[in-house]
Amino acid sequence: MARCNNCVKLKNFVGIVVLLSLSFSVAVAYSDISDDVELIDTSSSGGDKFGSLDFWNSRIDPFNPEEQSGRQVASNYILNPSRLNQIRSEMLYPFFDEGGGGENIGDFQKHIKDNSPQITKHLDFLLPFFGFGYNYTWVSIHGFLAFSDGPTLSPTYPLTFPIVDYPKQSDPSFIGPFYSKCKIGELRGDELDPRRSGVYFRLERNLIGRTDQYGVELRERLKWDIREGIVGAEWFEPRHAVIVTWKNVTFAGGTIHARKTTNTFQTVLATDETRTYVIFNYKHLGWSAHTEAGGSSEDGTGGTPAFIGFNAGNGTRSFEYKPYSQTPKFNSILSSGHVNGFPGRHIFRVDEKIMQGQCIPEIYDMAAHKQMLTFAPESGNLLGGTIVNVTGPCFDRSQKLTCRFNTLRVPGAVIDKNRATCIMPRIYATGYIDFYVEVDGSNDLHWKGKFLVETPFTAPELVTFPESDQLKKEPSKLLINWDYKNLTLDRNTAVSITLWGYRENTITPEIVHLETLADAVPNTGEYTVNPKDFHRRMKEMALNFEIGIVSVNITYPSDALGIPYEPILWSRPIPLAWYLLPSWIDKYGRRWDEKICGNWIVRDRLLKNFASDLPICPCKMEQAIADKGRFLPDQNCDKDGKVSNCYLHENAKHCVRSAMPTRSGSGQQCCYDMHGYLMMTMDNKWGGRPNRAHDYGHIPWNEASKVPSLSHYLHDVAPFFPCCMWAHEHSWWCMTFRFERRASQNCVGYQTPAVATIYGDPHIFTFDGLPYTFNGKGEYVLVKSKTDRHKLDVQGRFEQLHDSVITGEIKATLLTAIAAKDNQSVTVEIRVRPRDAQWRYKLDVIVDNHRVFFDRFPQKIQTFPGVTVYTPTAIQNQSHVIAMFESGAGVEVIENMGHMTARVYLPMTYLNQTRGLFGNWSGTIDDDLVLPDGSIANAGSANNLDSIHNQFALQWMVDDKDTEDKGYSLFYHENGKTSSSYNDRSFRPVMTTDIRQIIPYNVTLKAEEVEDFCGDSWPCKYDYAVTLNREYGHWAKYYESQFVTLRDTGLRQIVSCGALMTPIHGRKSTFKYTPGTKVEFDCDPDFVLVGERRRECLSSGEWNIPSRGAGDHRTETEWLNWNPAKTTRCIEDGEHAAVASAKTAGIVLGILLPVIILVFILILWCRKMYAEQTEPEVFYTDKLNPGPAYTNYNRNSSIGYPIETTGSVTSPTYPTATTTFATSAAPPNENVPRENIQMVTRSPVIQNMPELESSPRSSRSSGSRASSTGRNNARDVRKRSSGNAGGIRVAPPVPPPNMNINVNNASPEENQVDPYDGVYYTGEPIPGRPDNIEFRDENNDTVSPNIGIGRSGGVGRNGLPRRQKEGEHNAVSSAKTSGIVLGIIIPIVIIALCLLVAYRRRNREHQIAQPAYLTSTRDIQITSPTTVSPPQGDSGRKESAA
Repeated sequence: MARCNNCVKLKNFVGIVVLLSLSFSVAVAYSDISDDVELIDTSSSGGDKFGSLDFWNSRIDPFNPEEQSGRQVASNYILNPSRLNQIRSEMLYPFFDEGGGGENIGDFQKHIKDNSPQITKHLDFLLPFFGFGYNYTWVSIHGFLAFSDGPTLSPTYPLTFPIVDYPKQSDPSFIGPFYSKCKIGELRGDELDPRRSGVYFRLERNLIGRTDQYGVELRERLKWDIREGIVGAEWFEPRHAVIVTWKNVTFAGGTIHARKTTNTFQTVLATDETRTYVIFNYKHLGWSAHTEAGGSSEDGTGGTPAFIGFNAGNGTRSFEYKPYSQTPKFNSILSSGHVNGFPGRHIFRVDEKIMQGQCIPEIYDMAAHKQMLTFAPESGNLLGGTIVNVTGPCFDRSQKLTCRFNTLRVPGAVIDKNRATCIMPRIYATGYIDFYVEVDGSNDLHWKGKFLVETPFTAPELVTFPESDQLKKEPSKLLINWDYKNLTLDRNTAVSITLWGYRENTITPEIVHLETLADAVPNTGEYTVNPKDFHRRMKEMALNFEIGIVSVNITYPSDALGIPYEPILWSRPIPLAWYLLPSWIDKYGRRWDEKICGNWIVRDRLLKNFASDLPICPCKMEQAIADKGRFLPDQNCDKDGKVSNCYLHENAKHCVRSAMPTRSGSGQQCCYDMHGYLMMTMDNKWGGRPNRAHDYGHIPWNEASKVPSLSHYLHDVAPFFPCCMWAHEHSWWCMTFRFERRASQNCVGYQTPAVATIYGDPHIFTFDGLPYTFNGKGEYVLVKSKTDRHKLDVQGRFEQLHDSVITGEIKATLLTAIAAKDNQSVTVEIRVRPRDAQWRYKLDVIVDNHRVFFDRFPQKIQTFPGVTVYTPTAIQNQSHVIAMFESGAGVEVIENMGHMTARVYLPMTYLNQTRGLFGNWSGTIDDDLVLPDGSIANAGSANNLDSIHNQFALQWMVDDKDTEDKGYSLFYHENGKTSSSYNDRSFRPVMTTDIRQIIPYNVTLKAEEVEDFCGDSWPCKYDYAVTLNREYGHWAKYYESQFVTLRDTGLRQIVSCGALMTPIHGRKSTFKYTPGTKVEFDCDPDFVLVGERRRECLSSGEWNIPSRGAGDHRTETEWLNWNPAKTTRCIEDGEHAAVASAKTAGIVLGILLPVIILVFILILWCRKMYAEQTEPEVFYTDKLNPGPAYTNYNRNSSIGYPIETTGSVTSPTYPTATTTFATSAAPPNENVPRENIQMVTRSPVIQNMPELESSPRSSRSSGSRASSTGRNNARDVRKRSSGNAGGIRVAPPVPPPNMNINVNNASPEENQVDPYDGVYYTGEPIPGRPDNIEFRDENNDTVSPNIGIGRSGGVGRNGLPRRQKEGEHNAVSSAKTSGIVLGIIIPIVIIALCLLVAYRRRNREHQIAQPAYLTSTRDIQITSPTTVSPPQGDSGRKESAA
């Protein structure tokens, strides 16, 4: 009953903190024992005898088939808290020595004796242990459970595990609660437990489905003992159990009296086939060492005590439970542990690595604490609020506990002696950080571990929005979900829902409380927020926030959990339109989204350019997946991932991100459509976008634009909503977002990486494609680059194959491990696990000497200093691991059935900078075999295996000593091993290439069978023949084929023509951009396509230049610089017509205006010249002669001009053929009196026109050839006479005899003149002239003076409107525009000309208002009887001059 003094009452369990294995603590009580167990008292459950049995104090096996025959077994057993407390009050789990079968011995193992120390037990389920998985065990009297060959008890003590000489010596896998040489002891007779001495073994399967009393009670006891006994087991449900009890065993080599000096201890295993927990119960320990270990033969004291701990076997790992194992402090194990309040109980988690659940007193040597801290969970969201339970030093409630996360200290709380808890603060970091526990401010930092900080996007999404209301512009509600068990099992516990805002207004980022959305609501896991409830109580400072985070936490943690702080569940960042919409409308108006987008554009333009150093996106999805050095899957849009909705990239199949941030902290994103082509924002708004802030942040993480996830969401994701998601795709804001601020980079210029591989026994392809085989044994340099820019080391470990059962030793090696380091990065080692250890993980990943695992979704991608390590989302067994370094180098390791291959990817910056077994990457295989000193090895042909082995490859062996040419071994050597443990220069593999010589003669395998299976694959033939195992040949052929396909297809260089912009308000027929692609453009309804309609991608990587049409007036330079993005566009119909009209008007104005101006200037110039050369034309007539006589006063002129008279003339007559005209030689009549001369001038009004019978031909007629010549002569005469004082204008002569007017009967043949040009024609018949005047053209055909009227082309038949084609429509629009322009411009020009002519005529009339008399009549000859002479003397000259 001593246990009762230490019992924990039911009321004391209220407020105990239980951690969720993934994230948080929960409060538990015995009232929450199990979800499938109803808590009622069994004492009144009826009279069933079987249901009332107390198996925990009975010696009879409850499942005795003979006793159960004829009796119905009770079902659906109900367990209540008091019964659970009762069965948990005993330290040892029940074991039985009666019943259970015909022998009536229960669990006792009678076959285990001193001379037969162990037996085999089949488990019939998977028992994970120390990385291995077993379905059997060997139970030994020597205090252990073995899972392979039993341990060989070495005469050398203390024992050391694992065995360094494995596989030469056996290295067993075992669980050792007390591993020492034991014998079955004797009872003294005064024991309270009379059961016989020996070993008891009990196996219980399928506990979850059990409903009987014993099954239910065993399951619940195991569950709560483990959940409360070790951190991280809060949701453990035991499925199978093994109970092994060593009762009263003594030591070997003792005297006969020593047989009563005994030990009693027990091991309890519980597993759910994923996790395994082991409980060591030490009931009594009377001795510590057998005689071979130096113990006393009388009482077993002294010497080297028993080994306590675990060994994984196969030369891998071990865990020795210090400070108790094989030390003088062994006896303290009975008084330590205190698991579940029992001194002497110790608990461990043992499935993958050993984690202890009990404290280690500080009085022991701290150097022995190699296991460091045990804490759970081992990761948390950087936003904080994760409660971490810790086991390490022994705690006391009176002590002050402090937890330190990196450099941030937070107070902790003590739960019990073994467990304490503290809450993770907000940490702006990502990856693994140091985690320490300090007691009473000791600051000794002995207790430490590695804690993984997850970004808000990689951490589990514990607060969700199932209907995506948070992404809507104006949601009517906001539904919030969370798992209530992540806080507490009590659904009635009050919780609060809070909204936080994030901003980066200064260099220091801020997370500010904005609003409590709900306070003290039940922990039901669901709550609906009405956004309208917060619209009228906005805070002014909230307007500066654009993104926020929602949290859920316990309102009163002290009452619910018994600790002063509460766990917090976080959502991922979300936009805040649902919360701030009314305030934004009040501040910015109804177009608030445009204003917010505009503000972001302004801010983003002020920041530095970040896109210049981003990696270029691959052209095809196959390239992006194959580029393992620079791009990894985007977890929000992963074709193989858990989240593949791609809500920010609709119609995308897969997206990738740059693995490492650039120097400025930015990142690249590339998305690919269903056909595998790159999606770009030039085509639509869903394309991949470059990121100003990388999702994983950048050091220092606590500065603006460098906070993991939050900065990325603020700068790169949140602006997409107001700019594009909530706006039209073709709005100015979205266009600016797509084409300026976050424009996709096309793949022009993308260079695929070089790749080299190693596989099989092993076979190598260098970067330049040289294949060869090298079967060295040890650690070798695969790639080494040491330049000012790059320092890369990649090494491989080759181990000899295990012996064959047919031929014995196999002279070949196999790749078993890869280690890599780049510049300042940590070292990453990836090694294949032994076959028996691959039940869960196929590969071990060791980063900075620390094992990491990738089985949980949030931990698929993990970042470390200088390197990112991830496994593809679809891989659940850790068989595919990729390490990506800052330089762009990548290392990929793949495992299948224990066969491992490795590939190294290098970007173009490594060209001509590599050495090692993968050769010098130079583009040629001639210099691949470079030795460490830089010289070329004289190895001959790559098919000469002996020369390759000795002259080249063996020189690249590396060891623990650092050398300038090769460096040092990067591998993590455990258990005292070094490089020398693996290196063997003397190993001689099979050197021949003839498989007939390789296959031994004494086997049935034939060379033909190998050739038929392998085909053309020489590595397959070699591996098959050397190992005599088809599996080796198969995987060699598989990896070879996979690599060749990757190199020739996935990493094939693709020619790209680059982005071809989709017209705004238009479409493209395809988004492809590879040679042969033909793209056609089209527009939305009510839009017209302007520019090129069709383009084709040429093999040269350029889009074709369309043929230059005859109507294209662009210059050659303009044509060569032609950019289709500027000419191919969609415009509205009205805008198109306006543009066409504007173009036409511009053309018309560009042509007409210069012509009009030139004509106008020419007219002005001609009139000016005419005005300067001529004065008013004065003609003279003879007043005395009734018949008009025309006298040319200029005797040098031969041109006749018509006379315009100022007075009336009676009986006008016209000269006949006999009329004599004045010539230049005829002297004027000097005797004509002056009074008989009348001066006439030209006038626009021809006086007395009605009395004319005919009109002389106009001297301005273009049809008169003679008059043209005459005018020229007359002009010459005027020029010559203009210099004389008193120069005279003379009347033109009458027409010459050969230029008669065609009147009445005159035939065209007789008249050689053109038709009458109508200079004086007014449209009315001239009085005195015939009415039948004919108008003829140059072909002498009669023409009509009337002007014809053409038809309009604007209507169709019957005058109805008709549909016009686009070209016709443009022509009509241009014609109409031209008509309008001409109709406006021409009248204006005519009016201006008329005004100018009138003005000048008025000036001329003013100048001749005072007529001058002629002073000379020398050029006048009168043919009439009366002649008139011009006035003589100076007076006449003066008047003329005036």
